[in-house]
Amino acid sequence: MRGAALAIALVAALLSAPASGNEPDAYGLGSRSAAMGSAVSADAKDFSASYYNPAGLVGATGVELSIGYVHVSNDLEIDDRSTAVDSVHGLVGGIVLPGELFGIPFAFGIATHLPDDGLSRIKALRQEVPRWELYDIRSSILFLATNLAVRPVRWLEIGGGLAFLAATRGRFAISGRANILSPYDSQLRHEVDADLTAIRYPQAGIRVLIGDLGAIGLTYRGQSKLELSLGARLSGIVDFAGIEVPVLYELETATIAAFLPRQVVLGLSFQKVENLHVNLDLTFVNWASYESPTAKTRAHLEAHPPPGTPLQLPADPKPTVVIPPEFENRLVPRLGIEDTVPLAGPPRRVSGEPKERRLVELALRAGYVYERSPVPPQTGITNFVDADRHTFSLGTGVALNAPIAELPGSLHLDVHAQYSQLPERVTLKTNPADFAGDYHAGGSMFGLGATLSALF
Repeated sequence: MRGAALAIALVAALLSAPASGNEPDAYGLGSRSAAMGSAVSADAKDFSASYYNPAGLVGATGVELSIGYVHVSNDLEIDDRSTAVDSVHGLVGGIVLPGELFGIPFAFGIATHLPDDGLSRIKALRQEVPRWELYDIRSSILFLATNLAVRPVRWLEIGGGLAFLAATRGRFAISGRANILSPYDSQLRHEVDADLTAIRYPQAGIRVLIGDLGAIGLTYRGQSKLELSLGARLSGIVDFAGIEVPVLYELETATIAAFLPRQVVLGLSFQKVENLHVNLDLTFVNWASYESPTAKTRAHLEAHPPPGTPLQLPADPKPTVVIPPEFENRLVPRLGIEDTVPLAGPPRRVSGEPKERRLVELALRAGYVYERSPVPPQTGITNFVDADRHTFSLGTGVALNAPIAELPGSLHLDVHAQYSQLPERVTLKTNPADFAGDYHAGGSMFGLGATLSALF
């Protein structure tokens, strides 16, 4: 019996290792971009362009290596009680490798977010149970993107590639003889099989340079979903006071571990004033195609007792009737500002830069995002909790330009802070005998992060 318990515990650990959601989509990727409210689809040339707009990679002035860390605390409540939504934390980083082929500039980029407390998690709940749908059970997985960008003409940049998400699939089986009255005499065999599966989805972008006015960006991110499945089979003999009963129990469950909707982003970066960037992004999010994460489960029990033994088995559970969530599409506006101030040191040549720059520069950044909730009023059986989200961000960055001969480019240290307010939303049920009843929900989020980048 202890072997069976060990097998079940091991599979549970593999399928519920704590982590957090698709962080680039919810909280940003890289401190510079996050500090500007992620309004950088026309203004990202570092590793974060692999998420925001792959075309921007070709704007890199040299080989770039980046690494950072982000931590977000979620304080979300239902009826003034904490829902214990997990915090989000992990490593971010990437690389940009520019070059030239037949006179055409190109660049290859990689970006990743790696949760530091596990690679995958899923929490499957009944659709009647209230939960913060976009945050509490948001897929918690490794994010990786690889992209290639080119500049065929001076004013046009084109890029695209694939993003990868990873989740867990598992299966376990137990067989043998179980002695009810003497568990230590049981002889059980167990088999556990779990693996990470990768899902790929396309992303592409273009960036049009409009002289010293700035740039226009357009980004497409494809839809993706991770389907988690778990299969179990228990077969063998149950021995009860000398009565041997062959037993077979089969369980299959499947759920959507993560769903990322299709997105189209139009961005503008105004750079007419030297050292000042004013960015505006507008994102269309196809939430109407959202699929319910409610688990679909099938269970079957068979037993064959000796003739004359009074044993009545329960009927197989009825399959869950999944109610379509009917989420609504939304437009997400984002605003970001960056002002770079030369601080100290004489002007110097920096590798890849057209103009001389001071040794030390300080960047000041701010951003704002408004995300209208895509979740319709939950007046029926389902309880997908959500609220509008207002996000305010601040950040700063210090750049050392050509500080030593071995680093002809620059060294950047960027930090950011992010605060999100989710105003209270009241849900009133049409059925006075509803499972959950009326409730109100709201809360806040607070995040910090830092990114270190070296540009050679």
